[in-house]
Amino acid sequence: MKRILAALMLVLACGFMHAQNENIGIIHGPYLQNVNSDEVTIVWVSNLPSLGWVELAPDDGTHFYGKERPKFYDSRHGIKNQGRIHRVRIKGLDPGTTYRYRVYSTQIKEHVGHIINYGPTVATDVYRKAPLKFRTLDREQKEVSFAMINDIHGDAGRMESLLKLCDMDKTDMVLFVGDMVSQFNNEGQIFDGFMDKAVEMFASEKPMFYTRGNHETRGEIAYDFQDYFSPSQDHIYYMFRQGPVCFVALDCGEDKPDSDIEYSGANVYSEYRTEQAEWLKEIIQTEEFKSAPFKIVTCHMPPMGGWFGPEEIKQKFIPILNEAGVDVMLCGHTHRHSFHKAGELADFPVMVNAADNVLKCSVSGERLEIQTVDMDGKVTGTLSLKK
Repeated sequence: MKRILAALMLVLACGFMHAQNENIGIIHGPYLQNVNSDEVTIVWVSNLPSLGWVELAPDDGTHFYGKERPKFYDSRHGIKNQGRIHRVRIKGLDPGTTYRYRVYSTQIKEHVGHIINYGPTVATDVYRKAPLKFRTLDREQKEVSFAMINDIHGDAGRMESLLKLCDMDKTDMVLFVGDMVSQFNNEGQIFDGFMDKAVEMFASEKPMFYTRGNHETRGEIAYDFQDYFSPSQDHIYYMFRQGPVCFVALDCGEDKPDSDIEYSGANVYSEYRTEQAEWLKEIIQTEEFKSAPFKIVTCHMPPMGGWFGPEEIKQKFIPILNEAGVDVMLCGHTHRHSFHKAGELADFPVMVNAADNVLKCSVSGERLEIQTVDMDGKVTGTLSLKK
């Protein structure tokens, strides 16, 4: 028995020493969230608990090291976060303006009482590489372009192939419209499944707007969705304006009744969709929405098919949107391309994007153009609207 206890103590001691000696690192990100005309939230993940902050600089040609840059901390209620997931919200920015940034993490080795033992600090590189950049949104911008993908289900290679069909230099932002994973069981599924590749391709410098699908509601960390995406918003349904387009992102919830055995009694999506409908009634009366020449709605599940969730979308959201002058609704979920002209599912067109298609949209002047393109580069659907 004594030998067994001694061996156990040795294993625990070795594990403790390994944890103490592990080096702090930024393992995921950074990536942009909640980009608007006057703010941005920057998210990244470290491998060990740490303090996080962002340094910000104008894109004015000066060297990032040319002066002391203002620091914005990952904090809440006046206390800096000591964790692995860092979310720094920066407000008071100028519309349509490019900024440079750098993120930092300082390891927390031990915190006892009021004494903190700090470890090393790591940061994104601004010496050997150009600093990362982002541009705030601008409702006065005359043109806007975006790409949309959905139903990737953790296939980062498929996402990469689809986004390579886009000219990312001329794409202002990317929309993820649900089911980017099959379940939210652990952090690895998020980053191995799509986000690490998104960061590599664009997400550190171009806005990514996420419309949650029904599969993101499933899994052990589904409740923590907002730790990673839309962390600075009141809800994960939201509205934003870029140039001539006002976007409304609706959160569809699940496709079956809340009482279904698959959900183990954990869901209240019917109530949630009612709450969302009340919000929708309010935001379509705002000047930001009404003044936009074009109005685009994203919702993972389309209002069709006869299942409980889509039927609630049809009953609770569509009558409000019919009165709001919506130009088009963009959906996924079915894994197949389909187009439904105005008058079939709603008073406006509904375009459903396939799982192996990328949707490309450009808005210029008084015209909105949409193409859906498959993995071989073949155009599978088009929509053209003129005001």
